[in-house]
Amino acid sequence: MLNSNALRKLDMQDLMVFVSVYEQRNLTLVAEALHVSQSTVSYCLKKLRANFEDDLFICTRNGMRPTRKALAMHDHVQQILRSVNLCHNGLDLFDPTRAQTTFTVCAPEYFELLVLPHLMRDFVAAGFSVTVNVQKLEKQLPAEQLNDGLFDLALCFGPGFHRVPDSLISQVLMEDDLVCVMDSRFAPLSALIDLETFIQHRHVYPTPWTSDTNMVDGWLQRQGLERNIVARANSYRAALQLLEGTDFMLVLPRRIQTLLGNELWISVFELPPDLPGFSLDMLWSAQADRDEASGWLREQVVKVCAERGLL
Repeated sequence: MLNSNALRKLDMQDLMVFVSVYEQRNLTLVAEALHVSQSTVSYCLKKLRANFEDDLFICTRNGMRPTRKALAMHDHVQQILRSVNLCHNGLDLFDPTRAQTTFTVCAPEYFELLVLPHLMRDFVAAGFSVTVNVQKLEKQLPAEQLNDGLFDLALCFGPGFHRVPDSLISQVLMEDDLVCVMDSRFAPLSALIDLETFIQHRHVYPTPWTSDTNMVDGWLQRQGLERNIVARANSYRAALQLLEGTDFMLVLPRRIQTLLGNELWISVFELPPDLPGFSLDMLWSAQADRDEASGWLREQVVKVCAERGLL
């Protein structure tokens, strides 16, 4: 923060004038060097004097002589200008246009459907030389692969689906809840599925959840109940296709239903309000946290989700 509100009125040109007057000792030469009028130089010098409460430069027969305060300020002002230049183009940041870069990501189908297509389209549109290889998230987190640098990033469901080791850094990327879908010909009339109707129907389980059970089963188990799973599918799209012509139920994320489950034969139902939602979390190692390229990738993922209204 600034010590004085008056300092907010200063800009880069004022500081450039200070350094140039210090070096040239002549306002006409300063104006020529900075390609501004002499009146502009005089105005900047007036602002500097007012804000720093000092004459800064005394007009003498031999030119503009710096005061003791100007002598003390000179190195600091030069450092400010160097730092601004460094922020502009001197930071050692990852440049996706400089060379071909491949990222390896471990993620569930949820990420591949909702985020990855937009991410890759943005990379192509921007001319980035970036390849993203996605490997399926299994039941166990790939903690060892993340710490060894084999994976740049992992995405998993939360909260509490996995035990995240202390060696990994985690961040919630987005949140979602669940809905129930059925073939309209066999669906109840109510828009809300009650618990009794829910457990009486046969269910399709989408294995992209990477586990034998998910939050629905845990929620039922706490009430001493369980559901009848008659089929397991390898993808959300395949699970949806199993519903047509049957009275099967499928519970899936609301965002996935919005993306895939909009066909006329599909009916969508709200589940009991006490059924918990879930999150999609990003995980990465301490090594990746210090790596510019990995940090850039995480930033792009967050940016895509924000632009698509997923956050």
